[in-house]
Amino acid sequence: MRILVTGIAGYIGTNFALRVIDKGYDVAGVDSFSDYYDPKIKRTNAAFLDRSGVKVYGKDLAVDPLDDIFFGADCVVHFAGQPGISEKTPWADYNRNNIVATHRLLEASQRCGVNRFVNISSSSVYGIRAMDAEVAEPKPASWYGETKLAAELEVMGAFRLSGFPACSLRLFSVFGERERPEKLFPKLIRAIDKDSDFPLFKGSLDHQRSYSYVGDICEGILTTIENWNKAAGEIFNLGTDQCFTTRRAIRTVEEIMGKKARIAIRPARPGDQRATHANIEKIRSRLGWEPKTSLREGLEKMVAWYGAEIREKGD
Repeated sequence: MRILVTGIAGYIGTNFALRVIDKGYDVAGVDSFSDYYDPKIKRTNAAFLDRSGVKVYGKDLAVDPLDDIFFGADCVVHFAGQPGISEKTPWADYNRNNIVATHRLLEASQRCGVNRFVNISSSSVYGIRAMDAEVAEPKPASWYGETKLAAELEVMGAFRLSGFPACSLRLFSVFGERERPEKLFPKLIRAIDKDSDFPLFKGSLDHQRSYSYVGDICEGILTTIENWNKAAGEIFNLGTDQCFTTRRAIRTVEEIMGKKARIAIRPARPGDQRATHANIEKIRSRLGWEPKTSLREGLEKMVAWYGAEIREKGD
């Protein structure tokens, strides 16, 4: 099976590609290397993938021709998009990179005979409190959540209207090695290591999250692909059903690193989720997938990766 991964140079895309290679699949990917965060990080990931035998194409899904690289792909895993909840990101960027790009990707995938399309969605489609089963009414409270839901509706609409073989996975608070630098744990680990202030949005210490280790998420995506007869046409929540406050997560990192964080409170961020708690009964019962990595185990791996790959290389 040839698997093509969009957003492959992002941190989940990179981890997934490496896992799929280990399973013996033929993998390639596309990435626009946008400047939402330092493109050098994604270029480094792409170079690592290239050394591992993965071809990475520089393509913008919203404007570039796609058929040449999608022809011959059996499966597409669609990570690419405009990430995060940021007041600095205009709605036009979310629309372009989440909705327009997904629409063009679907068209190319259908033209090129792709027979498995896995859309990577987000718990943000549920809104301020993401704790429901997949049948619950989505209530997104941010441009990110709104446009991820619109992209998901486009993908699942293609399945219902034309039988295009697709499914959608709603991911919950994924963390782990190579995580984007503006996310909670990379900022926290770096701040503790550098003895610098750790900025935290007001009220978020008491937010609840299903912190889901990236390795488990990659296995869940692969399980979906390998059980396609049970997955096609479905929406699954994908994450851990264990829930922790941000306060508890920060304390765990402090314990692992043996040092306290210097927390600096910033104004609250509009649209931020107050609670996510993944209801994974559907994927557990349908596909037999279970998360295996505890929060502490995942954070120990992440801190070790930071020490080996970031601190030692002086990044």
